[in-house]
Amino acid sequence: MGSPTTNPTQNPSLCVSTFTAFSQSHADLIISSLLSFPDSSPTSIGCPLDRVLEKALASASGDVSVQDCLLDRALHIQSLLLDSTKRCFRKRASLHNSGSWFLPPELTIKVFSMLDTKSLMQAAACCKMFNNCAMDRLSYAHIDLTTATKQADHSVVCTMIHRAGKELRSLKLGPVARPAGSDPTLTFVTWPFLSPLCYNHGFLGSRLRSLRLYNIRPMNLSSLRDVLSVFSNLTDLRIVGLISPFMHLFKTLSEKCRLIENLCLETYQFPGIIDTKMGSPLVEFVTNSPNLISLTLIYFPLTDEMARTLVESSRKLKYLNLSRSSTINGRFLRDLGNSCKDSPFKTLVLRNCPNLLEKEVLKLCNSLLKGNFKSIRHIDVSNNCGLVSEFGDRTSKPKFPLEKLKEERADVTFVADFSLTRSEKRYGIYDEEELRLIENGLAENEEEDDSRFFSTTDDSSEDDDLDLDEDEDDNTTDDTSEDDSDEDMGFAM
Repeated sequence: MGSPTTNPTQNPSLCVSTFTAFSQSHADLIISSLLSFPDSSPTSIGCPLDRVLEKALASASGDVSVQDCLLDRALHIQSLLLDSTKRCFRKRASLHNSGSWFLPPELTIKVFSMLDTKSLMQAAACCKMFNNCAMDRLSYAHIDLTTATKQADHSVVCTMIHRAGKELRSLKLGPVARPAGSDPTLTFVTWPFLSPLCYNHGFLGSRLRSLRLYNIRPMNLSSLRDVLSVFSNLTDLRIVGLISPFMHLFKTLSEKCRLIENLCLETYQFPGIIDTKMGSPLVEFVTNSPNLISLTLIYFPLTDEMARTLVESSRKLKYLNLSRSSTINGRFLRDLGNSCKDSPFKTLVLRNCPNLLEKEVLKLCNSLLKGNFKSIRHIDVSNNCGLVSEFGDRTSKPKFPLEKLKEERADVTFVADFSLTRSEKRYGIYDEEELRLIENGLAENEEEDDSRFFSTTDDSSEDDDLDLDEDEDDNTTDDTSEDDSDEDMGFAM
């Protein structure tokens, strides 16, 4: 005689063993029955589940460990069902995208290369087709981790550089604006995070064209100079949050980065004044950079003589931004028209310079009306606190001949706004909106925590394609890449 059949709900300790004893067809039948359960009301399936689970718990009321095991098992089954549903959703999205996505892979990769890196990770999590495109080195040609500062640690940065390989062209790191009320020394990236660019005699570093570092502290200037020394083809450099001393940085740029076209530096702390003697490395850099067309030095305490020297030292300079300088009063503007007579100089920005004199700006306006400074096209002297008047107080209503200037020099845009709040948008010159964030020190709201896209620990399945593992050389075509993320599916097209 066979042994009597035992109901698993009457003996919870046998739940797992009984279930594993089922044949595959029995398991399929149970799951199919569950999926085909009528959903005429929201509680149509919830009530039976509650009833069965409560009955099973009641039958094991004498053993708490058995009850815990039963609840854990129920949660595990729920998790398996959810994961399976998401995998099926991604497979359907892959089929849909493969049929409806009108761009060929090479153009898709080109589009992906224009995304910030967090968005690229989100797109890669949508479907297998996007995942394959996102694994191409060209998709990482322009690494932008400014929108994922909480996740961009040393390991993530190195992995992204490794993924890009010889295709790396630009790199952006750190929060663009300092978070309000935060520790100014706080950073999520530790030095030497750019060390992979120096390997093999700087092979990867020599491919880089643009480097932008925002508020990364403490900034190891010695390590930074060593890294910059291999960036022989760098044309664009932006560093926000420099802490003095940093004049040696200009020596490195002058000697090793001779192709610089755009330089933007913002200093966080600089004691004293930068005159022509202290700032000689800066003058040397400007003089020895034949391709320099844009120079932005925010919070630099330059003297007026130093400002004039910078303009006169460059052969191709078109754009100069000395915003937030606490020492410039505007005297250098007097001779600017004559010194720039034959130069291509077009844009001068002196926003929020606290000691800028009203009378010096007025003299500049009169010089423009006389026909001087023919190359200039844009001047911005806006100041949240107004200009310093002749009597030493501050005025937000200076008497500039703006209407006459519009009539006689229609080719010049003269911006003199003294009432705008920090959050208001003004006039766009290059990527000036970002510069205004830097100048004003505005905080960015980073409420979303998308750390799952940048996790460097393998807490998912072993087939996970989106883990930032170091071995990226073989782009797998295994269907297991459908398991790679539990991000929402809103990216499927």
